[in-house]
Amino acid sequence: MIDLRAARNDVPGTRAALARKGAAEAFDALIAADEAWRALVPKVDELRGRTKLKGKPTPEQLEELKAVKVELQELEQQIAAAEAERDRLLDFVPNPPHASVPEGGEDDFIVIREAGTIPTITEPKEHTALGRFDMERAARLSGARFGYTMGAAALLQLAVFQMAISKLAGKGFTPVLPPVLVREEAMYGTGFLPTDAANLYKLESDDLYLTGTSEVALAGIHMGEILDPAELPARYSGWSTCFRREAGAAGKDTRGMFRLHQFDKIEMFIFCRPEDSYAEHDAVLANEEELLRDLGIPYRVILTAAGDLGASAAKKYDCEAWFPSQGRYREVTSTSNTTDFQARRLGIRWRGEKGVEPLHTLNGTAVTGRAVLAVLENHQQPDGSVHVPEALWAFGAPQVIEPGA
Repeated sequence: MIDLRAARNDVPGTRAALARKGAAEAFDALIAADEAWRALVPKVDELRGRTKLKGKPTPEQLEELKAVKVELQELEQQIAAAEAERDRLLDFVPNPPHASVPEGGEDDFIVIREAGTIPTITEPKEHTALGRFDMERAARLSGARFGYTMGAAALLQLAVFQMAISKLAGKGFTPVLPPVLVREEAMYGTGFLPTDAANLYKLESDDLYLTGTSEVALAGIHMGEILDPAELPARYSGWSTCFRREAGAAGKDTRGMFRLHQFDKIEMFIFCRPEDSYAEHDAVLANEEELLRDLGIPYRVILTAAGDLGASAAKKYDCEAWFPSQGRYREVTSTSNTTDFQARRLGIRWRGEKGVEPLHTLNGTAVTGRAVLAVLENHQQPDGSVHVPEALWAFGAPQVIEPGA
């Protein structure tokens, strides 16, 4: 959640920032509700003070006290309702974007850089023609947007994930195999509720959610805790299966394994001091780029526009890999600085020089199955085989994937 005290002190500036995310009206409603609550506070305090009599009260004072208590009870109900409404509206106000984030929506990103050499392939094959992926049988089993990854493609994916988790461990990230079922407070705390409920799978009988990213479980590691400065930055890398309903994706990426309801992912997550978060953000992006270079995948880095940011993100970079079969770049990783937004919701703080205060959190994708698809397509040969990057050989990947293997 946003820092409401800071927002009160700069209503015009906060509103202008949130307008870039299309949230000006939500902020206006919050401020109005907050003012209504604040207007009641002195009235309640004044009545509570009048209930405290010194000495033995007179009959007149007892009659007045009785009337004050009735009025106080009514005002206490009003202030409780006002506080509940303010807190409800607070849930719908996103994290303001950083000043460096460009204006606009999905198509208004800024290309930061391009890296790698786009391969020259006369008739590029799609990944489904290069590795063993069975979506037809998966559809019979589970429905649309599910798939089997088999044979050499499965070994390739395991190698990509093993390489990523090993590299991150060498950079100080603690490997984690987290839960994939979490309570509502974890989804709320990371900003996926209430705004992204349509994309979540919920087990109604257990009141648990399947996570769409291990960001949720990693953020929850320190939920409700106060961290000492010596513990920061705390860096984790989570390997988990993820689940997304892909609501609103009808007609998008219906071919192949690019957009699924279930996929595996390695996620980076960092808890740090507020003054260090943007340096940590750059470091997470550098890790993502290093992995793409190791995999020999041409890519570009884009800075996402304000209107395309999620509720919790103040700034986000995407890495987009080149897919020869599509002739374009497609997102394979992203990294967001959520500043203190998630920490406030999850009650995660640290003991700084100014006392106990919220810290900052960041997240970033290391790899998903999309990286495997990009390896297959960018390293394909005219005969339909794939020359696997040498960086993966030590992690169990075959050096060459033959057609049908």
